[in-house]
Amino acid sequence: MAAGSSCTIVEYFGGDDGYRCGYCKNEKGNFSHGMWSHAMTVQDYQDLIDRGWRRSGKYYLFSPSHPLFVFPFFSRSPSHSSPSLSSPSGVGADPGRPLCRKAKELRKARRLQKEQKRQVGGGVPASATSIPAPPVQLNQPKALEEFINESLPDSPLHRLEVRLVPVNDDDPQFMATYEQSAALYARYQMAVHGDTPSECNESEFRRFLCDSPLEMETPPDGPAAGYGSFHQQYWLDGRIVAVGVVDILPTCVSSVYLYYHPDFASLSLGSYSALREVAFTRQLQKQSPKLCFYYLGFYIHSCNKMRYKGQYQPSDLLCPETYVFVPIECCIPSLEQTHYARFNQDPDAGDTHVLKDLGRALVLYRRTVMPYAAYTRKRKCSNDEMEVAQYAGLVGQVCAERILLYRA
Repeated sequence: MAAGSSCTIVEYFGGDDGYRCGYCKNEKGNFSHGMWSHAMTVQDYQDLIDRGWRRSGKYYLFSPSHPLFVFPFFSRSPSHSSPSLSSPSGVGADPGRPLCRKAKELRKARRLQKEQKRQVGGGVPASATSIPAPPVQLNQPKALEEFINESLPDSPLHRLEVRLVPVNDDDPQFMATYEQSAALYARYQMAVHGDTPSECNESEFRRFLCDSPLEMETPPDGPAAGYGSFHQQYWLDGRIVAVGVVDILPTCVSSVYLYYHPDFASLSLGSYSALREVAFTRQLQKQSPKLCFYYLGFYIHSCNKMRYKGQYQPSDLLCPETYVFVPIECCIPSLEQTHYARFNQDPDAGDTHVLKDLGRALVLYRRTVMPYAAYTRKRKCSNDEMEVAQYAGLVGQVCAERILLYRA
């Protein structure tokens, strides 16, 4: 086996010491592990993200004290506390529910029913009347797509358009909008997060939100856009007012970041973009049925800025010990007591991909791919077994046998 563009190559940096978390504000309350990716296949990232890893640019972070937050579309209905939404099975409105009808249609139906009663009361045969209108249904939850469509009237005063742009320097649309997008990012960071100009300049923008190790893939059974990293640009009257950075992976859409024009802060663009990304995931699922999850990143219950994610229901958190997703309502009592908790209460449950054979983990050494057992024989004085074992334990046996761990 030779290393190439179709392989994932990473460098592991460990992380045993606690450090200050920007959300928790605890000076040494967060423990995480990190690795740098020179290249990453979408399937490898899918498997890593399902073990709690998240990327920032080309850097991948594992933080057991910050569980991963996800919408599962295949079994329960994603919704938000406001507005009320209904979206079972990930394919649209519940077919068992009556269709939600607009106010104009409801008024028309009521008039028709009144006319029918008047005609029947006046001796007009029922057969001579129009076809009876279906029962009027009031206060039914709206499908997510209907809610979004109603927010975009046919004759609006302003025109909103959402464009999906691959994060790729070879893409003409990405390059044509690059400067405008970078300027919007800087404006957002300075106004909302208090960054200095040097902290949000063009190089930082590229490092954080444009440099991605994910290799674009367009398999025949995948979505039309393919898999990889994208910017969802929100255009209002011909200019970009917000950008949602997303990764499209084999079974999920992963939300990476959102930045927007500070002048539109009152529009709750964070909530709106999340709903648009949920709808986008549902659209992709119609093209690729296995793509049925929406990931919103880490969930930090002790941080008010992050607890908003819990408003989206139903949602799950990843158990940091068994790597199974557990409904958030079952996790909250534990998180109220401690920053770290095992969510899966089954005492017999365990990590199905637990590390069993470190020797089979793959390493890249001197441009050659080899199992770790062969590497240790080649480097008899190697003293990195503890570090490699820690890495392999965090990525799991399956990923350890597929991902190439760079060794100097």
